[in-house]
Amino acid sequence: MTVREIQGHLAELYGTDVSPDLISRVTDGVLDEVRDWQNRPLDPVYPVVFFDALRVKIRDEGLVKNKAVYVALAINPNGEKEVLGLWIEQSEGAKFWLKVVNELKARGVNDILIAVVDGLKGFPEAITSVFPQTTVQTCIVHLIRNSLAFVSWKDRKSLMPALKAIYRAENADMALVRLEEFEAEWGKRYPAIGATWRRAWQHAVPFFAFAPAIRKMIYTTNAVEALHRSLRKIIKTRGSFPNDEAALKLLYLAIKNAGMRWRRSIEWTAAMGQFAIQFGDRFPGTAR
Repeated sequence: MTVREIQGHLAELYGTDVSPDLISRVTDGVLDEVRDWQNRPLDPVYPVVFFDALRVKIRDEGLVKNKAVYVALAINPNGEKEVLGLWIEQSEGAKFWLKVVNELKARGVNDILIAVVDGLKGFPEAITSVFPQTTVQTCIVHLIRNSLAFVSWKDRKSLMPALKAIYRAENADMALVRLEEFEAEWGKRYPAIGATWRRAWQHAVPFFAFAPAIRKMIYTTNAVEALHRSLRKIIKTRGSFPNDEAALKLLYLAIKNAGMRWRRSIEWTAAMGQFAIQFGDRFPGTAR
């Protein structure tokens, strides 16, 4: 909310006339809290970190711009979800994501076991340049959305079973067989889909190392998209934010209101055992 909106809200509810200066001083206190939160020390190891961005309208240099709010949402060794930080930039790009990853390392992160990303070109390289052992998993949901962008509406229902068969395969080898079958059936009509999957293949198949129940947790950015939905509920009534700081304050308060940490997923107990086998000593695995 702007200072004017807060002032009007207080007057309407309580009949109180509060000066803009007082409101500004109170909300500036929130900004100090945001800075402390944004620079807090982090855990040395995170089993899974989801990286994604959402769009927010922010006024900048007299113009309303559609800026990217970068979000890093982690699952810590206890299976709890934790927002590591928020960053605002003009647009989403691998260069800025490199800055984000470097900042996480400076705040104490020594290792990320699996990083789930949206398929942005150069993003996997940005992550592994800082955390060379990290397994980068392309979000399968994003890959499917990109594939469907080539498909006419009348063909989508017929095509989807063959597309789903790729990521629902028993293992990576069978997934490649399913991709070849998809190309045999649909390749002539939609050659770009097979090409899209093959370009992303290296980062599309790491989740096959895990049991099916655990794959759901790591092959998609659904967790961070659920966070985005909760944030959009807060910002949807606004035309735009007056500046970056105002956007950060409201988004931070929305996250704080939702709870800094969410309960562990029911799959996490089983996941811990598989993570320990897959990653050995790199997975801390002990409850704190």
